[in-house]
Formats: sequence, C-alpha cells, structure tokens
Amino acid sequence: MPISALDSSQERPKESLLFQRWRLILFDFDGTLVDSQHGIRHCMTEAFLGHGIAAPDMARIRSVVGLALETAIHQLLPEEHRLHTPAVAQRYREAAATLRNGDSFNEPLFGGVRETLQILDRPELCLGIATGKNLRGLKFSLQYHGLKDHFLTLQTPDIAPSKPHPAMVHQAMAACGCAPAETVVVGDTSFDMEMARAAGATALGVSWGYHPVDQLHAAGAKEVISDFNELIPTLQRLEEVGR
Repeated sequence: MPISALDSSQERPKESLLFQRWRLILFDFDGTLVDSQHGIRHCMTEAFLGHGIAAPDMARIRSVVGLALETAIHQLLPEEHRLHTPAVAQRYREAAATLRNGDSFNEPLFGGVRETLQILDRPELCLGIATGKNLRGLKFSLQYHGLKDHFLTLQTPDIAPSKPHPAMVHQAMAACGCAPAETVVVGDTSFDMEMARAAGATALGVSWGYHPVDQLHAAGAKEVISDFNELIPTLQRLEEVGR
C-alpha cells in the first residue's frame, strides 16, 4: 500500500521506505528544491543594464531558468545584442558572486524538501542534481542549506551541455551505475522533462516552479506533483505501475 503524503509534524520512519525499481533520483535545483527566482531576476537585471540593454521581465526570465547561463542569456537578448552574450553572462556571474557574499542572499527551500531528502538518503538510493546553475553557485547553495552530503553526483553546465540535452542524466547514471529504467528526474521545467525522456529516464514534474503544469505534461512528465511531500508516494505509485 502506498504511504500517504508526509504530515509536516510527523516524519516517516526510514525503515518504511523501500523501492524495488528506483536507484537514482536526479533533482533539478532552481525552482524545484529552492525558490531562487528573485536572485535570478536581480542578477539578470544587473547584467543587462550593465551593458545598456533593457532587462527582460520576470515571465521571460522564468521561461529560460534551467538552461545553461549563456544559452538562457542568448535567448533573452534582442537579436542585435546577441554578440554580447559572453560579456552579459560574465556580468551575471559577477552579480551572483556579489549577492552570495552579501547579507541580502535569499534562496529559501521549498516546503518538505529537507524532510524528504533526509528520508531518501539511504544506502540503496543515489541522489543527484542536474541543474543549469554553475558548479560554484550550486556548491554554495548546498552548503548554505546544509544539503551537500545528500547528493552523490552533481551535474552542471561546467561539465555537460545545457538541458534539454541528456548528457547530465547519462553522466549521473554512469557515475552511480544505474540504468535508465532505474532513474527518475524531478524538475519544474519542460527542459527537465525533455532531458529525462531523451535519456530514457522517467520524468516527474513539480507544479511550484517556473514552467506551467500543462507545459510539463506536454514535454513528457509522467506525473506532476503539487507538494514536495507527494514525491515519495508518487514514486511508489509509479513503481507499481511500472512492474
């Protein structure tokens, strides 16, 4: 019988969790584990205005979150300014470093993330991250939230092509010795869903991130959850369906 969603006041015992199918759970970061949209908007605005280019609005920024930085900026820039992509990306990185080193850094975890990761942190499961964030920023955020010890593999654009290319998933599976049928990708954008499908993994969407639910379904999400506490029972249900 599937376990019901976690009550915030009661943590499920680890002993009650047992997957027969899943061996690798690969999470997106921005928009899936953390709410980083305000910092992303701040850095994107600083980067654009620093080059005398009108900053994109939040809707456009949200549409490219999850892509590698240069890929996202290239898509956001007006065509006549796209030659400046590397310089704008560098200005973004500088703004992000300033933000991380200041007192106004604010990148909260979504509800249920910490508790669920603690339950999933088991010897028979590999947890990983596949993100458009660079490795330096990802390591800072994981350290900031005290989550770094949960993840065995960190896949970023420093070592792989941008989503939706499947390389991050392929590399994570190779690092953990897992097959596509044993792998699930959890993310908030169509890029995550497309990446998972291209790698032969199961795509699981979350509704609280940066792309709308209908877009996640259209991109191949097996299911879309509306609360992080639904993750474990949903994985158990998908496991039963897949047998």
